Amino acid sequence: MSEPKVSLITVHFNQPELTCALLDSIRRQDYKNVEVIVVDNASRENHEQLFRERFPAVIFLRSERNLGFAGGNNLALPHATGTFFFYINNDAELTDGAIRQLLKVFEQHPKAGIVSPLICYMPDESGGPDTVQYAGMTPIHPLTGRNRIVGNKETDRGQYSKPAITAYAHGAAMMVPRGVIDQVGPMQEDFFLYYEELDWSERIRRAGYEIWMQPLARVYHKESMTVEKMGALKTFYMTRNRMWFMRRHFNTAQRFIFQIFWWMVTVPKNTVSYAVRGEWDNLRAFLRGAMNRSMG
Repeated sequence: MSEPKVSLITVHFNQPELTCALLDSIRRQDYKNVEVIVVDNASRENHEQLFRERFPAVIFLRSERNLGFAGGNNLALPHATGTFFFYINNDAELTDGAIRQLLKVFEQHPKAGIVSPLICYMPDESGGPDTVQYAGMTPIHPLTGRNRIVGNKETDRGQYSKPAITAYAHGAAMMVPRGVIDQVGPMQEDFFLYYEELDWSERIRRAGYEIWMQPLARVYHKESMTVEKMGALKTFYMTRNRMWFMRRHFNTAQRFIFQIFWWMVTVPKNTVSYAVRGEWDNLRAFLRGAMNRSMG
């Protein structure tokens, strides 16, 4: 593989300083055959002039309504001309050589359909070792509808040093060949928030491709390591989309068993937990998500 064109796509929402930091990290990359597309997902202010002044080569698109994670990313697709698409969160930053290392996976593994880098929490100024956020994922369990992020909150001591097949890509940073998107379609927009990349990974795998994690490409993510209270919006979509994912990707018998666990264990447990903590907005959002009968 020579140097195929890579379209980097990021969704911007009310955080110009974060988006500019990402764009600076892209500009520092040694891989230059790229185009960068910034999708403004209905921010309160239009930051187009700021981006065009500081990054004149950037393609800026603006939606007047919030399209969600998948919808915002998908808005860029008609404008992207690369052979590979690299979806990257605006609160992330690339390290040196990240693009080139991701491309190597596709060169060395023809069945690779989507690749995520090793994702670490943004380090502080102490200069200590990195803390891993993502080094792959385990499969969704058919009973609980839950899975685990490999390596999350582990100190990076080089334990994830070789590219590996994994269950799911991470939405904060993932590279996909154009041909794969042409075959399986883009991310499903009905999810709006959360589970889109898991659903997409399943569809890509069922089309005969593999999901990879490339630790030689490292991305820093500014998401906090601390456990914070989930807002009602997040609670609703995490709950509803967990059910949608199970309906879309498991057979009738598995869905039946999951429903028993859902109503006998998950709903009572979470209802009591939110009530005891007095999180009434989260409780209402959880119940609305749990009782949602539409299909993603």
